[in-house]
Amino acid sequence: MMPNRDARNPLPVGAVPTYGESSQSISAKGSVMADGASRWKVALGALLIQLCLGAIYAWSVFTPGLKDSGWTKLHTQIVFSVGLGTFAIVMVFAGRKLKAWGPQRLALAGGLTLGAGYLIASLGGGTSFWPVLLGVGLVGGAGIGLAYVVPIAVGMRWFPDKKGMITGVAVAGFGFGAMGWVKLAGSWGGLIDSIGLDGTFVVYGILFAVFVVLGSRWMKMPPDGWLPPGFEPRQAIGEGAEDFTPREMLRTPQFHLISLTFLVSAGAGLMAIGLMKLYPTEALMENGLLEENASAIAGTAMAVFFSLANGVGRLAWGILGDRLGRKNSVVAMAASQGIFLLLFTSMAGNEYTLYLFATLIGFNFGGNFALFPALTADEFGNAAVGNNYPWIFLSYGAGGIIFPILGGWLGDAGNFPLAFTITGILCIVGAVASFLVFPPRHDEASKPLSVHGFFHNAHLEEIHHHEEREPAEV
Repeated sequence: MMPNRDARNPLPVGAVPTYGESSQSISAKGSVMADGASRWKVALGALLIQLCLGAIYAWSVFTPGLKDSGWTKLHTQIVFSVGLGTFAIVMVFAGRKLKAWGPQRLALAGGLTLGAGYLIASLGGGTSFWPVLLGVGLVGGAGIGLAYVVPIAVGMRWFPDKKGMITGVAVAGFGFGAMGWVKLAGSWGGLIDSIGLDGTFVVYGILFAVFVVLGSRWMKMPPDGWLPPGFEPRQAIGEGAEDFTPREMLRTPQFHLISLTFLVSAGAGLMAIGLMKLYPTEALMENGLLEENASAIAGTAMAVFFSLANGVGRLAWGILGDRLGRKNSVVAMAASQGIFLLLFTSMAGNEYTLYLFATLIGFNFGGNFALFPALTADEFGNAAVGNNYPWIFLSYGAGGIIFPILGGWLGDAGNFPLAFTITGILCIVGAVASFLVFPPRHDEASKPLSVHGFFHNAHLEEIHHHEEREPAEV
């Protein structure tokens, strides 16, 4: 019996094309591991790379020293926002270059660019606005964008049987890395106190480049047709069997529904990161605590409970996605996040409920980065995820601009609770949007998207009909 094939791809469904090399040349050189045990080296390399890319979330450790040197709060947030925006935009470019450059070279370029960015930031004593903006915001953000998609795309090829798990492992490094770099510069390593901001930027630049270069050694695609022993790839549409180009994907309602959910879910979490100390400090003081005690409690909620849960959530939601299905997991994550954000306004003024809800919100925030890459692969093709996921990730960049600004604006107006209420409602809307995601079809993606086509191609009738469709015959 001939293997089932996608009309646009001559490889059997579930087979894995290589980037830039034939399977024969790979086998001859022995440069790619082709056994089940060795694929865990890919997981290790992914973890090493993402530990360094999490540097963007460690930015807060530098802001006190920068403010002491004369920076305004706005200046510190400009650098952070530029870094997030550059990260998301460059990631689209990286997805397009993944095939031409190959994953190893792309990761290498990202690591060297990230390292160079922090070396640039050290100029002028590490306190000059323009070198830091250029180094951390633009160059550093570009380095993260170049490398971020590589561990996800390569990991999914080596772990088609555990897409959620391997994505969770990779992005968990991003979350835990942020806390590690904060502690190394601050209370654990004391780098800023001992060698200053400029010296810390230099040390971090070197470490980032070295670790990403090491991790890039294992960022190689498996040979053509490689599958884990005993694994039978699923053939159903909506489980990664059909590969869409970015142009086709952008024409589907499924892309826009997924992007909407990612926008509000990730954006709400990014807003919570910015407000997790400011708002609880005010709420605790209103309940009678002294400012010093309230600030310490809120700082613990952010630096320990939220941060740890963020890292754990990335791995846990990835594993849950493999068991429950990606769509069901995204719906559950976004809906529960909406409820937690709505309840947070009455919980932030008590130390213990603050710790609990900081943990819950951080846990769900981390889940975004494990579930959405795998959901993208399910809906738009396993082999195409490296090229397609960056387009969905743009909604993260937009959320990182819209929602923190909303939270700051309402905070200046004395109404932090309204910010959490708005984002809570929007997360529930996002859960509904993901519930309406049903597998897209290639023939419908060939036409430009219209209002009529949006509702027709969304296949909302499948809410009542859950029969599994067979793949299209060639």
